[in-house]
Amino acid sequence: MTSIATKSVLAGVIAATLSIGSLSVAKADEFINVLSGGTSGVYYPLGAALANIYGEKIEGARTQVQSTKASVENLNLLQAGKGEIAFALGDSVKLAWEGNEEVGFKAPLDKLRGIAAIYPNYIQIVASKESGITSLADLKGKSLSVGAPKSGTELNARAIFGAAGMSYDDLGKVEYLPFAESVELIKNRQLDATLQSAGLGVASLKDLSTSMEVVIVEVPEDVVSALGAPYIYATIPAGTYEGQDADVSTVAVVNFLVTHSDVPEETAYQMTKQLFENLPAMTAAHSAARAISLDSALDGMPVPLHPGAERFYTTR
Repeated sequence: MTSIATKSVLAGVIAATLSIGSLSVAKADEFINVLSGGTSGVYYPLGAALANIYGEKIEGARTQVQSTKASVENLNLLQAGKGEIAFALGDSVKLAWEGNEEVGFKAPLDKLRGIAAIYPNYIQIVASKESGITSLADLKGKSLSVGAPKSGTELNARAIFGAAGMSYDDLGKVEYLPFAESVELIKNRQLDATLQSAGLGVASLKDLSTSMEVVIVEVPEDVVSALGAPYIYATIPAGTYEGQDADVSTVAVVNFLVTHSDVPEETAYQMTKQLFENLPAMTAAHSAARAISLDSALDGMPVPLHPGAERFYTTR
């Protein structure tokens, strides 16, 4: 007959086994949805690389990259718990935290938490050469695509026009289209110009510049000064696009990786750690990732850091 002591030991072993099994199931079921942007932009290839890194390096994690309308949609999805990490422009993150209803945030998105500042988005205004556009003022009466409605790109467009003393009313036509669709319309002579907020060398504009002669429109320094933070003065170096033989002055705004407060601390810690330990894989996905650095990872963070990310920065 089995003794009471033996029964007690067996019960303990069974309980421990069940407990370990439950932990394994929980870990195996960990899901990381990376919210990115349109497939022709920079967010998507970087998001795909990040999803691959997390899938390989975070034990038990299942991952996917989701194509979205970028910043504004991503931040609203995070608040709703429909993603674990997202790419977003700094001005969009700031407005989301404040709850700016006009740009798409019905209330302050109080669950947002920071992971890292990554790379600057360059505002790139590109026109077909035959349109005759060579300056911001020349856009008056012309057709321009400003990105998807209430996207981070479109918020940038509104801000730049405001700082230049212009508005959409000055344009002949406004299109609210993703990058690739904007480029196709320009190629088909149905659109004069496109404003794209992205990393240097974005695929859509490389495609356009190799298909036809284009002009990259300068954003003057006085407009940059009028914009103020989080916008910064920037330069699109000569040779970034086909036929671009000189540097072009423009404005940039920093991108951030953002998560939400319901993501477990260990998951946020690993998401931050694996980002910085696998930067070569990110750079291989898109050259914009060359700008990602621990030295600038906390610069201008518009929201509180997630405790998991904070642990990474304080213990590394």
